Amino acid sequence: MELWFKETHTPNLGMVVKVKETLHREKTRYQDLMIMDTYEFGRALVLDGYIQTTEKDEFIYHEMLVHVPLMAHANPNKVLIIGGGDGGAIREVLKHRKVQQAFLVDIDERVVATCREYLPSLSSALDDPRVTVTIADGIEYVKQFKEAFDVIIVDSTDPLGPSVGLFNRSFYESAYGALRSGGILVAQSEQVMFQPDTVRDIVTTLRAIFPVAKLYLAWVPTYSAWGYGFTIATKGSDPAVISNDDLEGKTRYYSAEVHRAAFVLPPFVKEIIGGE
Repeated sequence: MELWFKETHTPNLGMVVKVKETLHREKTRYQDLMIMDTYEFGRALVLDGYIQTTEKDEFIYHEMLVHVPLMAHANPNKVLIIGGGDGGAIREVLKHRKVQQAFLVDIDERVVATCREYLPSLSSALDDPRVTVTIADGIEYVKQFKEAFDVIIVDSTDPLGPSVGLFNRSFYESAYGALRSGGILVAQSEQVMFQPDTVRDIVTTLRAIFPVAKLYLAWVPTYSAWGYGFTIATKGSDPAVISNDDLEGKTRYYSAEVHRAAFVLPPFVKEIIGGE
């Protein structure tokens, strides 16, 4: 018998993936967690029925989520990641030699533990001495700090369940306060073609808080049939301009050319977000 996993992106659009086997499944305190092995994408982390990351294409998402803000910041010494319990974002952060401390805050300890077991290619960097892993609510965690971080990366799930609050203005205001002068925030921002209202809301809200907020795009096969959005907000600098030269590790998607090109938006996307 063939086993297929179906994920719905909209009421009228979805994706199916042929599955070799389910390696792990449990109901955590916060969500349904599953690791499945697929024929096309290798092992995949699934939360509440949505694919979060896969071995085959995770590098696209993690490289673009991390290297754009860290290369736009001249001196990213201290980095905070909200979510990202799989460890992929931390792995990319540690490719920057200027990073002295990296903090990962995830609400669900079972995600971290399970990814350590089943997705070591993503999670192995969590044991680096520069990394501190805290199991906590990222919304409450950020409120504790004032001008503490150079870069904050919001590596959240979709705006459902425990992640809903990470898309609210109050969280973004707390993040603004937790950033040092010249600080940068980046947040995954959903599918531009099929979730335009969500993308617009994120960009509009961040524009109301930060001096500069821009959308950029990448193409992640398991996330969307079209470009996937990231919103980057700064305390004044232009995130499309590369201000750093400390990236030492190998990248497979990110490059200086891709960095600049990611901010070139088609006219219909500009219309969605109301300008650049």
